[in-house]
Amino acid sequence: MTTACLFPGQGSQHEGMGVELFARHPELVAQADEILGWSLVATCRDDPAGRLRDTEVAQPAIFAVDALSWLEWRARHDAPAFVAGHSLGEYAALFAAGCIDFATGVRLVQRRGALMARAAGGGMAAVVGVEPDELVRLLADAGCDVDVANHNSADQVVLSGADGPLDAALELVTARDLGRVMPLPVSGAFHSRLMTDAAREFEKVLAEVDFAPPATPVIANVTARPYEADGIVRLLADQIDSSVRWSESMAYLVDHGVTETVELGPGTVLTSLWRSAQRTTSVATRPAGAAHDDGATRRDGLAITAGSLGSSGFRHDYGVRTAYVAGSMYHGIASTDLVAAMGRAGLLGFFGSGGLPVDDVDAALTTIQRALGADGTYGVNLLCTLDNPTLENELVDLYLRRGVRFVEAAAYPHVTPPLVRWRFTGARDGVAPHRILAKVSRPEVATAFLDPPPDKILAALVAAGGLTEDEAAIARTLPMSQEICVESDSAGHTDQGIALALLPALIQLRDELVSRHGYDVPVRVGAAGGLGSPEALAAVFVLGADFVLTGSINQCTPQAGTSDEVKDLLATLDVQDTTYAPAGDVFELGAQVQVARKGTLFPVRAQRLVQAYRQAARWEDVEPRLRASIEKDCFGRPFAEVWAETREYLRQRHPDELERADADPRRRMAWAFRSYFHHSTAIALDGDEDERVDFQVHCGPAMGTFNRWVAGTDLEDWHARDVAVVADRLMTATADLLATRLGELTGSASSSAQH
Repeated sequence: MTTACLFPGQGSQHEGMGVELFARHPELVAQADEILGWSLVATCRDDPAGRLRDTEVAQPAIFAVDALSWLEWRARHDAPAFVAGHSLGEYAALFAAGCIDFATGVRLVQRRGALMARAAGGGMAAVVGVEPDELVRLLADAGCDVDVANHNSADQVVLSGADGPLDAALELVTARDLGRVMPLPVSGAFHSRLMTDAAREFEKVLAEVDFAPPATPVIANVTARPYEADGIVRLLADQIDSSVRWSESMAYLVDHGVTETVELGPGTVLTSLWRSAQRTTSVATRPAGAAHDDGATRRDGLAITAGSLGSSGFRHDYGVRTAYVAGSMYHGIASTDLVAAMGRAGLLGFFGSGGLPVDDVDAALTTIQRALGADGTYGVNLLCTLDNPTLENELVDLYLRRGVRFVEAAAYPHVTPPLVRWRFTGARDGVAPHRILAKVSRPEVATAFLDPPPDKILAALVAAGGLTEDEAAIARTLPMSQEICVESDSAGHTDQGIALALLPALIQLRDELVSRHGYDVPVRVGAAGGLGSPEALAAVFVLGADFVLTGSINQCTPQAGTSDEVKDLLATLDVQDTTYAPAGDVFELGAQVQVARKGTLFPVRAQRLVQAYRQAARWEDVEPRLRASIEKDCFGRPFAEVWAETREYLRQRHPDELERADADPRRRMAWAFRSYFHHSTAIALDGDEDERVDFQVHCGPAMGTFNRWVAGTDLEDWHARDVAVVADRLMTATADLLATRLGELTGSASSSAQH
């Protein structure tokens, strides 16, 4: 594996950065403090008065974090093949290559920051989604007097210039609908001709420094080629008023065999730009005739493509381009728009019917079928409702009546008569017309779906007229489901399983049961949970998954049926920003759901309800302070009012439950508590900002992984995350990644990252 280390520049700073690093390197921090005249620790930890926004403060602070991150990484690893830094980050790269010591780096970036800050005026803005050369031609033809400050990737550039010309350029881009414009929070027009005086003055400062020759090749921003020992002063001075040729720099690394980058310092933007460079290079170097939209990368004549990952039989049976599924998310979060967008793109999505009335599901099917046709590619969720078999039967009746072919069965501890009825109604000639994709996380549940349906259920259905004798006979020769999806640590209800353990075990179980029953039909195993990056998808495909199913990442797309406020929250999550909370429907049993914890107090408040339920058999016996806390924070009103409202709901919807609750104070308390769980879901779906702290947002850590992967790309903004685009980007990147890894493992130099 050939590695390059990358160092971020200005814009990556944030409050709290580097604090742990500073504690481990007190001598170097003391050097910096003495040079700067202010405290690195205090400034970065607390950011008093927002000083990290100031160029003269941000630059030395970022350099210090970059440099100390390098020292810690280098202590545990061999030297990289190359180093590179984005703008300011180039000084950390030169430090890593041994050209300057730490103190010299601090002095240089302090002076650089001061000179650039003094050249105030003008601004910068990123343009995402446009080919850079096309943008440059457009601006030149229109006479827009701005400079391209950064060539970041094949579809992202940063413009820099005086306020008037920059505004005119951005208006032109917007008017022509050429890309998305994002003004940057900077104090000047960096990397433009407006910095020329600062560059020439800084060249005098640089001339007084004795730079050592690079011990490791350093890729220069100005040339996108390695520094030469006698060119450091000139290139560092030119960098201030010249473009940062980052895209070309990353292409140089790809062309010279780099297969892995490590970003050292605050942020992950450069990692995303590296991945973009890998994807762009693999597309640009495809052999003639390779499909442009198929994600093809080749090794020794064998194409690894987005369309070749997983099971070809799965793609054929479901009529889809790739073995990628957008799973259902309850309350219509996996919306009609989402399902239609996937279907129109030749992909499979499941509508999230869980928690919706039958009439609403019926209306949703009408919308989907109008968009895709009755025989279009789509599926619908069927959520287990053991406490309400009538609802399950009504949904099965609806799905049969509306010609639904594909169902995602979720939360089933075992198969049920309605599910069996739906699967085998219309079976003939040894074939069942309906397919179940069963989400499972336990071997015993997987077994129930891999076995034929129980004889007892089949006999009862035949006796009741739910199935014919012929349909039941066919059912005895087929599995309940030809697709099971192994659900690992995921959003919502989860057993907190680990894919590395679960997936191989259930694949082995599948093989054993297929052999035992002698099925003539293929039985496939997919993977779900934690899938938010090409690395995660590649891992489960290598483990043997026939298809992948994503969830959390799709609710942060324009098509998802939740509020913009929830999407804004989800787009900020990192991998550590989820937790487990009581499951509102069965919290009495100790069941949990995985939810977002950042920006919401729902997990803590829900736990108080469980604490009260376990503490006492009736509300009046709950400890007084806990009662007061629940009434104030969870209900916002007295318990008596909550119960009165809940009682009316039960009277209208579940009179049998009302009778039991009236006779059992603890059951009454449980139903009242459930109202908080229902309310926390409803306000999140509606985006009620006044109650944001109570949002219940089902989410797994894949959301944070995905946010990291797309940082610095056009998909960083969730408004651009079309659900089908997300699917194609992930699968294409996964194919490229697998081709690269295969090349590394076999010693081949012809993988996508080595052309």
